[in-house]
Amino acid sequence: MLTKKQYELLMFIHERLKEAGVPPSFDEMKDALDLRSKSGIHRLITALEERGFIKRLPNRARAMEVLRLPESISPGLSNPPQRGNFSPEVIEGDLGKEKLKTVTPPPVAAETSGVEIPVMGRIAAGVPIAAIQTHSHSITVPPELIGRGEHYALEVRGDSMIEAGILDGDTVLIRRTESADGGDIVVALVDDEEATLKRLRKKGESIALEAANPAYETRIFGPGRVKVQGRLVALFRQY
Repeated sequence: MLTKKQYELLMFIHERLKEAGVPPSFDEMKDALDLRSKSGIHRLITALEERGFIKRLPNRARAMEVLRLPESISPGLSNPPQRGNFSPEVIEGDLGKEKLKTVTPPPVAAETSGVEIPVMGRIAAGVPIAAIQTHSHSITVPPELIGRGEHYALEVRGDSMIEAGILDGDTVLIRRTESADGGDIVVALVDDEEATLKRLRKKGESIALEAANPAYETRIFGPGRVKVQGRLVALFRQY
C-alpha cells in the first residue's frame, strides 16, 4: 500500500523527470508536499525504494529513477503536486508482483484505510538521542488520529509517566513540532544529547521537565538547553 504522501512524492518525481530530465531537490520535494523538514522526504524516498517504485543511483548526488508507477492513474492525478491542494487516493496493491495491482476505493474507504507512521526507536528518561533516530518498523493508524503535520512513533521504556497513563511498553504517537504549551507532554532534547518524554512546564526563561511519577524529580533547565522535538497526540497499547 502506498500512503498519500508516498504517492504524492512518486508522482512529483515522475513529472519532474519527464519535464526537466533531472529529479527535484529535497527542498523542492519538501515544499511540494508541504512538509516541515527534509527528514520526512528521506523516509518517503526510502519507503518508495523498498517497495520497488524508485531507485537511487550510486555516486551521483540527487540522482534517482522511477522504476514503475501504479498501473491505473487518472488524468487528474498525473500533474505534479501543488502545495496545499494535492490530494490523490491511496493506492493498494500486491507488491510482490512486477506491476502494482491497483484498486480505486470509494472516498469513504480511502479515508478509513489508515496512515503508515514510522516507529523511530525507544524513549525513556535519559535516552541518548541516537536511540530514537533509527526507523525500526512502521505502524498503521486511523487518519483521524493525526490530522495535519508530520508524525512519528516511539516505544516507551520505564515508568516515569505512569500517572499520565503512559506505561512501559506503550507506543506513543508524536506530532513533530518545535513548540509546545505549558502542560503538554513532549519529546524533549536536552543539551543536544539526551531525549526524554515528559510534561513541559515554563518558568520564566527556564524550562521544567516534569515526570508523572512521584519517584522522579522535576528537572529544571536554563534557556537554550531544551529543544522540543514533538508533542504527544495519541497512545497505543497491546494486551
